[in-house]
Amino acid sequence: MPYKSTALFERPHISLVCSCATRMWLISLYAAAAVVQSGLGDGGKSFHVAAAALSAALLSEFLVGLKTGRHTVLDGSAAASALVLTLLLPNGTPPILAAAGASFAIIITKMIFGGLGANWLNPAVSGWLFIRFSWPAAFAAATADTPVSFLADRIVNRTAGEPGFTWEILNQNGFFTGGNRLTQVFNDTVFSVFNMELPAGYLDFFAAPGPGIIGDRGIYALLLGSVVIIALELSRFSVSALYLAVYLMLIRIAGAVPMGGQLWEGDVLFGLFSGGALVTALLLLTDPATGPKSVFGKMMFAVLAAFLSFFFRYVESEPYGAFFAVALLNTISPLVRAVESRYIYKGRVEYGKHEN
Repeated sequence: MPYKSTALFERPHISLVCSCATRMWLISLYAAAAVVQSGLGDGGKSFHVAAAALSAALLSEFLVGLKTGRHTVLDGSAAASALVLTLLLPNGTPPILAAAGASFAIIITKMIFGGLGANWLNPAVSGWLFIRFSWPAAFAAATADTPVSFLADRIVNRTAGEPGFTWEILNQNGFFTGGNRLTQVFNDTVFSVFNMELPAGYLDFFAAPGPGIIGDRGIYALLLGSVVIIALELSRFSVSALYLAVYLMLIRIAGAVPMGGQLWEGDVLFGLFSGGALVTALLLLTDPATGPKSVFGKMMFAVLAAFLSFFFRYVESEPYGAFFAVALLNTISPLVRAVESRYIYKGRVEYGKHEN
């Protein structure tokens, strides 16, 4: 029998339409676009966070390369990890902490385990966890006045008789203070077709200059860039779509209940545009190095991630529960891969060997 290539299995970051390095740099550009949108609206805070994380990641990769003789800075993976990490951080994060998180992601999570494709935990998620738990006070201060944190506190401290609709809660507490131009355009065009109307200022709210994680603040750049990501097959759209479908369905059914609302009153758009849901769907959950290999395994992880994201955010009042969901699933990924290798890929040609 002819030799059957296993390149896609051995190098998980390779794409069907572009090389590993090209994929990494395109992911970097995608994340950078969201940083730009966020930075233009917050006086440059997001740029400082991104610059610190990017510089630290590239320097860490370079220094490790000098030690090991493996020079991988130009493959773009360090830049991609740093910029994706930036999307997970609040725009008020002290740059020194962003640099520390990026260095941890590259040196500890990525390079110690053998480099690109060998890490069991997503580097960006590991950097976020490192910052979150090493400097909890600084992280809490950077997210103190964000709407997702306010709603998380509302779940814990809900008073009977208060409204349960997300937009009504935020509006009554002074969060909808921006313009109405973008919302009005979509109300007059898209939503009018379905005989629907969003509250005044709803869509403009997501481009407001307030605090928040950079991925949420750059949500419109992420939405536009996702067209390119999907078109170039840089991530498995089926995985992202299944995750979002299940997650948003759960929000629609029960998302308002923890805040005092009723079933089927959950705010789906707010769930999509906040809490890092889109970053999770398109970048974290589809990372080929830290997830299952089989189609069934990937789909199973997507559904589990959706339920865990909802549980952490809407039940346990963790504003960024989606990141914890990814981290938890990453920890069991090696076990899932072992099961896949034994029962799904059993009998396939061994790597590097030919059969006669």
